[in-house]
Amino acid sequence: MSSTYLGLPTFPRAAAPATRDTQLRANLRHATHTIRAKRAAAVAELDDWGELRAAGAAVKDHTLRHLDHYLLQLEAAVTAAGGTVHWAADAAEANRIVTRLVQETGETEVVKVKSMATQEIELNDALAEAGITAYETDLAELIVQLADDRPSHILVPAIHKNRRQIRNTFTEQMARWGRPAPEGLGDSPADLAEAARLHLREKFLRAKVAVSGANFMVAETGTVVVLESEGNGRMCLTVPETLITVAGIEKVVPTWRDLEIFLQTLPRSSTAERMNPYTSTFTGTTDGDGPGTFHLVLLDNGRTDTLADAVGRQALRCIRCSACLNVCPVYERAGGHAYGSPYPGPIGAILTPQLRGTGTALDASLPYASSLCGACYEVCPVAIDIPEVLVHLRERVVEGGEVTRAGIRTTIKPAKGHAAERAAMRAGRWALDHPAAWRTTQRLALGTRALHPRRLPGKAAKAWTASRELPELPGQSFREWWRQRERQAGRPAETGGEAGGGTRSGEPKGGQQ
Repeated sequence: MSSTYLGLPTFPRAAAPATRDTQLRANLRHATHTIRAKRAAAVAELDDWGELRAAGAAVKDHTLRHLDHYLLQLEAAVTAAGGTVHWAADAAEANRIVTRLVQETGETEVVKVKSMATQEIELNDALAEAGITAYETDLAELIVQLADDRPSHILVPAIHKNRRQIRNTFTEQMARWGRPAPEGLGDSPADLAEAARLHLREKFLRAKVAVSGANFMVAETGTVVVLESEGNGRMCLTVPETLITVAGIEKVVPTWRDLEIFLQTLPRSSTAERMNPYTSTFTGTTDGDGPGTFHLVLLDNGRTDTLADAVGRQALRCIRCSACLNVCPVYERAGGHAYGSPYPGPIGAILTPQLRGTGTALDASLPYASSLCGACYEVCPVAIDIPEVLVHLRERVVEGGEVTRAGIRTTIKPAKGHAAERAAMRAGRWALDHPAAWRTTQRLALGTRALHPRRLPGKAAKAWTASRELPELPGQSFREWWRQRERQAGRPAETGGEAGGGTRSGEPKGGQQ
């Protein structure tokens, strides 16, 4: 059993060895560049991509504003269709619910559809503690499970491994989990896929209980939607007698018409396909068709608290396409494990600190795991402004203050090592609010420019300027240059333009500079 995410080091410490792993970086570079190029071509085929992107964001924002209404509508529709709805406030409660439901069937094995929500709550570990074995059936998740590893990508959990490494994992580990790998297994995609098919087939035919996540849930009908590329998920959704679905409360959409938008944007953003290969929809239970018992576990686990943040809540729009990971220069070099969360990359850097809070060193470091280049925002199919949220969360880390987690109000202490930064920012804000002081500061800076160092003192500052030089100050400020230019042109300079130089009639003092 792989270790959990708890207690992992901060992002900089975890990223350091990853950036020195040449094989890992080669694997990530090849995979992410291939996926991003294919995605760009698929998106370029649609003339209305911008309109679809805006529509998806609008639907998500509307649903989040009225989430209480749509969740109750969903519950009523699922119940009317023969399903049972359970509400889980946090990961522990969700794990207890799922474990109890499996135990009530008398089974000790479950097959699983790839699910980010169950990774988030670490369901496999909770089931194992109760003597229940969970078998991952998604090919990439199977690879990670056999290797006793953790996923490193939202869409391609085993993106950090190449074909040779996968073949070795199959050869050495498959027998521990069931049918062994074929003799003389090669490392071609066809050979590896066939080995996985033979290994999983017996599990599909034997399993009585399946666990899935959900990409979307349609409130008006109680329909759950699962998108996947291999068909293994559909085997889990149709063959077992009992199906348990764990889904975050933000996955609900109001109507089938809303779903149409995301069935266009998600495949192109994730797998660069025009249409998803396997789109499974199921509504409650139907005699003689699919599982006879259906349970839907609606997971909060920090989502309601995230809704309270007017800036950060846009992270809940995420449809888990992973496009942001594939264009992120930080993810490409550090890999997914450095984020210490099932949600790596740019979306993980803003989602995890909100779901888990910023009270730990690991979670407080995640908003800084970005260069703020903005590539993630450009490719997001629901227009999440990830750089804006990153800066917002950095402010929370630096300033500290009260936040709510799981309904409990907690005071977060300001991050250590940021005292000088906080003092500098506050001094700068004060100076900008006082024009005369700002003018004096400018003149002092310009008058002493010859004495300014090229490197900053202090341990942290030296580290920052080790590869950067401080910019040289010009000989005069812009306002001084402009006033001089106007005089030379024979035009009177405006008296209200320079900070501290007075104001125009009717304008308040100390306005924007």
